[in-house]
Amino acid sequence: MPETLTTVEALNRALADEMEANNRVLVLGEDVGRLGGIFRVTEGLKGRFGSERVFDTPASESGIVGVALGLAMAGFRPVVEMQFAAYVYPALEQIIDHVAKYRLRTKGKLGLPLVIRMPVGGGNGGKEHHAESPETIFVHTAGLKVLSPSGPLESYDLLAQAIRDPDPVVFLEPIRLYRKAETGELGAGHLPMHQAKLMRNGTDLTFVSYGGMVGLCVQAADALAGEGVSAQVLDLRCLSPLDIVSIRECVRSTGRAVIVHEAPLTLGLGAEISARITEECFDRLLAPVERVTGYDTPYPPPSLEERWWPTLGRIASAARRIAGYDLHD
Repeated sequence: MPETLTTVEALNRALADEMEANNRVLVLGEDVGRLGGIFRVTEGLKGRFGSERVFDTPASESGIVGVALGLAMAGFRPVVEMQFAAYVYPALEQIIDHVAKYRLRTKGKLGLPLVIRMPVGGGNGGKEHHAESPETIFVHTAGLKVLSPSGPLESYDLLAQAIRDPDPVVFLEPIRLYRKAETGELGAGHLPMHQAKLMRNGTDLTFVSYGGMVGLCVQAADALAGEGVSAQVLDLRCLSPLDIVSIRECVRSTGRAVIVHEAPLTLGLGAEISARITEECFDRLLAPVERVTGYDTPYPPPSLEERWWPTLGRIASAARRIAGYDLHD
């Protein structure tokens, strides 16, 4: 039955449903119990499932992930919450050197069903350490799966699949979407978590994006339609492994691509996607691949963040630059 939920509510429902279905699912992190998480994603779970399954931890990110690693090895399915993405850096040694490598280290005998959730990106009036987008670190780390939903219904579906997955998943939750509401039926239109989703069809160019930027790409496509430019929007959903098949099919069908993400430009995920598009679609490209991203600076103070991240105007301008471009003319 259709219902209206914000992203926070959808994530909370996914956690509750998976905990109800499997008593090996645990939730841990700073303030996830009594407070319900800094953004209230875990609100009410401790009261419903008890302090043995939802518990607060000391402010030690490395320790949190280390404990979750041990729990996963012991047969549990822990879901870790990082209060902000930039807080995860002290835990990178655990994630990169241990979490990501256990399946290889044990020659496939030991999976690691562990989810590490973290808020990413701007939109909350935060400053550095509260608005960063470090997805490239995790995508570059072999052995991790990386997901980034673009709305409430996708958040529910992807988090539920991440919890059931036998391998470690880094789950990136765009802060700008936490209060976004969407009406629909949870679990309907199910796609495998590694599969990209075509959000809007078009014939002239392809927007490739993920997370909080997908909605802006859809808005840009709508605006361009009024100018006679037909743009399609591909939501990656899974950043690692990338759904190269969908990217290739979409870009080959239009011959033009604009990649949009909030993280900085240099060595951002857009660089890898652009390279793969060149490798897979070179004979069909009609224009250079455009990238619209954050800037190569530390995240700015709140008064400047709207000038830092990709805007509707920047995205539409990039599309206009290549809409009439034809490399074969």
